[in-house]
Amino acid sequence: MKKIVVAIDGFSSNGKSTMAKSLAKEIGYIYIDSGAMYRTVTLFCIQQGLFNGTELDEKALQQEIKNIKITFHLNKNTGLPETYLNEKNIELDIRSMEVSSKVSQVSALPFVRHAMVALQQEMGKTKGIVMDGRDIGTVVFPEAEMKVFVTADAEIRAQRRFDELRSKGDTKTTYEEVLENLKSRDHMDQTRAESPLVRAKDALLLDNSHMTIDEQMKWLLNKFKQITTNE
Repeated sequence: MKKIVVAIDGFSSNGKSTMAKSLAKEIGYIYIDSGAMYRTVTLFCIQQGLFNGTELDEKALQQEIKNIKITFHLNKNTGLPETYLNEKNIELDIRSMEVSSKVSQVSALPFVRHAMVALQQEMGKTKGIVMDGRDIGTVVFPEAEMKVFVTADAEIRAQRRFDELRSKGDTKTTYEEVLENLKSRDHMDQTRAESPLVRAKDALLLDNSHMTIDEQMKWLLNKFKQITTNE
């Protein structure tokens, strides 16, 4: 069976990464979390003191971005990929609210997007990958054979994100803070000048507001089989 590229785009906190990981594992493809790459750059900025409050030293980041090495390695226990920054596992660090509150600002920078897109396209040259993000089907892989655009109600997405934070030990962040951050990110993602979040014309729409993980998986596998059978 011919290998393809599966591009999954959509709003934040709608379970894109979870479904993309599960799909990749089910069909034997490599999963690449593009959102984690932008979060990694954001974490780097925080660690290097490039933020002064809400102000980012863009010139310093442009000089330093060549020193940011992002890789993914499989966790032997879970069988899932985890994100590394300069060979250090930062999978948990990039999921913090501090990173979440700044990632849209960093990812909106053209030179950051150009650097990440080039890296993503290099990763996808051999196909057989599932990648999720905001512009995978429109900018990174506009010729992807399977494109999915995922959406869900904002309040439902906020509750999912809130539950995730609680499960990871965050007892301080409130639901209201998560919802406000999510709405702010949605606005920034959709209105930024560089690669805004839009649904590709040929992308399949998946509203998972009221779907179980099993239902999502069945839907994705069905679409994947239809596409690969017709290839």
